[in-house]
Amino acid sequence: MNKQVNFKNINITDGFWKNRQSINETVTVNAVYNQFKSTRFKALECNWDDEKDGNIHYFWDSDVAKWIEGAAYIIEKTGNKELKKICDEAIDNIVKNQCEDGYFNSYFIVRKDEKRFFERDQHELYCAGHLFEAAVAYFNATGKDALLKAMCKYADHIYKVFVEEDSAAFVTCGHPEIELALYRLYNLTKNEKHLKLFKFFVEKRGNNDKDTNAYPEYANEYYDQHHMPLKEQKTAEGHAVRAMYMYCAMADMAELTGDKDYLEACKTIFENVINEKMYITGGIGSTYHGEAFTKSYFLPNDTSYAETCAAISFALFCMRMQKLTVDSRYADIVERIIYNGFLSGVSLDGKAFFYENANEVDPQFYMVDTSMASKKGRRHVPIMERVELFWCSCCPPNVIRFIASIGDLMYNYNENTLFVHQFMSSESDINGTKVIQKTNYPNDGKIKIKLENSSFEKIAVRLPSWCKSFTADKEYELKNGYLYFNSCDEININFEMKVKLIQANLNVQNNAGRVAVTYGPFVYCLEEADNGKLLRSIAISPNNKFKAEYNKDYNAPVLTTTGFKKKQGNELYSEYTCEYEEIPLKFIPYFAFANRGANEMVIWVGIK
Repeated sequence: MNKQVNFKNINITDGFWKNRQSINETVTVNAVYNQFKSTRFKALECNWDDEKDGNIHYFWDSDVAKWIEGAAYIIEKTGNKELKKICDEAIDNIVKNQCEDGYFNSYFIVRKDEKRFFERDQHELYCAGHLFEAAVAYFNATGKDALLKAMCKYADHIYKVFVEEDSAAFVTCGHPEIELALYRLYNLTKNEKHLKLFKFFVEKRGNNDKDTNAYPEYANEYYDQHHMPLKEQKTAEGHAVRAMYMYCAMADMAELTGDKDYLEACKTIFENVINEKMYITGGIGSTYHGEAFTKSYFLPNDTSYAETCAAISFALFCMRMQKLTVDSRYADIVERIIYNGFLSGVSLDGKAFFYENANEVDPQFYMVDTSMASKKGRRHVPIMERVELFWCSCCPPNVIRFIASIGDLMYNYNENTLFVHQFMSSESDINGTKVIQKTNYPNDGKIKIKLENSSFEKIAVRLPSWCKSFTADKEYELKNGYLYFNSCDEININFEMKVKLIQANLNVQNNAGRVAVTYGPFVYCLEEADNGKLLRSIAISPNNKFKAEYNKDYNAPVLTTTGFKKKQGNELYSEYTCEYEEIPLKFIPYFAFANRGANEMVIWVGIK
């Protein structure tokens, strides 16, 4: 088992992620706060008036908590005084309004104080979990312990209610999250109650009678991971975010206890996701019905759900798995997510967001006239342009905390070996060893890794799954997808980037006879803004020559080539001809689509 290098020991110094972190620190964190301050942050005062202020929501505390956690990561790196002030004001309200017994939930205190821990689907423990994570992050960033003390008191209260008294109306929360938060809280406090409560919630999931029928009308036992004990699960089911948070907790349990059953369950579920239930972008959860995984290979493009939070939670699960076992596929999936299915969730300017991430867009069919048809069961499609606020705005603050702590994904180590998972220009302190990465990745595949005062016998550098040809200036051994080098002061590697055409499994019938274009870690798409309308009528040849050229707007390469557009008349149906018009094509990175207004977009194109 390997140890993770925390982002606080890593300074990203240049390049793609330095740019994204700068936008996150100067734009996104403030944009989200401005949307939240009159609702979520105000609710912490616990004097909400529905008639005057509008409806208060039961998940708002989690939105604030994720924002504080993300702000804490930024503060840890920059010392931002304005963010500290906002956090301290919010924390003061939490501490001031915390109940004497330790309970805190702004919604229930105002609306349903007599219903505490009575309604399983109302996110009480989910909100508590995010508050715990915020408390740990803020203490680590500032040394201030007011929120940490308050949340430890809250955790003690939850322990009393759920473990000692068994007085709650349910055993486990409808939305997993508190489990991984408790494990994180324990790692800071070493309080045995936190550890016991973590184990309690993991072991009781799908393994108690009290939760069996505690579902709202729109949900079932799969929706919230109660369909069977966690060790017995073999496939990814239910609400994608809830599922991945639960898998994170299972991986944490495997790390804590060494229980091989939890580890094997995690491995089996991972195989199911990447082989049968994942979009090429790394997005997961293919339907808005329950925001859920569905049948194997059911991956529709124009109605894809692929929630931004689901992509984040999948990356967090893979991050845990790469600690537990040496297999480069976990880091490969992390890379696929961060450059594609996650990053599409935030606009290039950092101000607006997607909750759902479409894999295909056609505006002319977005709103179909239903005046002559029943609206029941109407087809759901994702929105075409990012917005600054959703009714359920879990994704924007999640984006903040994920980008701010992106360095967490880069390295693991043990007493002998340093594992390099992701490539970002950076300087890191890893147990006294200074590690310097210099790279223009993901714009090219050249990586220089320098080590000073190294205590490691070997350095294991991930060979990206997309790379079929590379050079290295030192001898290496390839094992489990990693290039193992004997310890040395400097390594230079060049992963050759070539355009690749990817086909889907034949069971994914939406993509039959079509290909996706990739270059390095990026998945590409065609947009109407560059290529005109009727994008699904365009085809490319397997022998196409592509030109990759850096684009400063995307901070990534765009690809140009030629394609073929079918020629035909205006008849609704006509005899087939093989006449095509040759046209220029411009492919942009998928993450950058929908930044130029609502327009057609496709990932999968015809092949000729």
